[in-house]
Amino acid sequence: MAQTAHTFSRRVLRSFSLDYLLHVPPAHARRERHPLILFLHGSGERGSDPTKIKSHGIPLVVEQQPDFPFITLAPQCPEHKTWILLTDVLLLLLDEVMKRHAVDEARVYLTGLSMGGYGAWHLGSEHPERFAAVVPVCGGFDALLGYPERVCGLRDTPVWAFHGAKDKVVPPSESRALVRQLRRCGGNAQLTIYPDLGHDCWTRTYANPALYAWLLQQRRKR
Repeated sequence: MAQTAHTFSRRVLRSFSLDYLLHVPPAHARRERHPLILFLHGSGERGSDPTKIKSHGIPLVVEQQPDFPFITLAPQCPEHKTWILLTDVLLLLLDEVMKRHAVDEARVYLTGLSMGGYGAWHLGSEHPERFAAVVPVCGGFDALLGYPERVCGLRDTPVWAFHGAKDKVVPPSESRALVRQLRRCGGNAQLTIYPDLGHDCWTRTYANPALYAWLLQQRRKR
């Protein structure tokens, strides 16, 4: 008997819980609209204790600078998950925070380190219309998802990537390949390679005031 083709269709509803850290600048009380940074942590901070996220990246900067002038949203990825699997949940969380707080919708930025760098490349490429700029730190691409070609979704979004030349965890060639491909697509992408750093290039990156000055210059086109 010959095989016959069929289509299966069913609507599936699911619930999901995601812990996160939120920082709101003091001036928020005056209803001033603030830029927002969505930060995706690395694999070592996964779990159900959001205080773990404070050890690196944007949450650490906020701990050291309580008057940090951005609203910052730092979700925690559950154990045995990756950011690439949570795209829809991240966008729903972002929408919820933007509803509840005075966010400048033209200045929403995405960044992440290591596993979060992969997540920033992926989420930014899939939903570039949501972000004014993307900053992947020691990230890369998953060949199973069709990268680096799919990074062309970011052709109209400024990207500044960072990587350590001595990185043995995520080779700097991954950032180079993505930036090269994005430039081929006509994108606005720059790459900073630290010749003296390994995988931890995020400490220097997020401590650099020039990064935040650059972010504030980027506005999403409506």
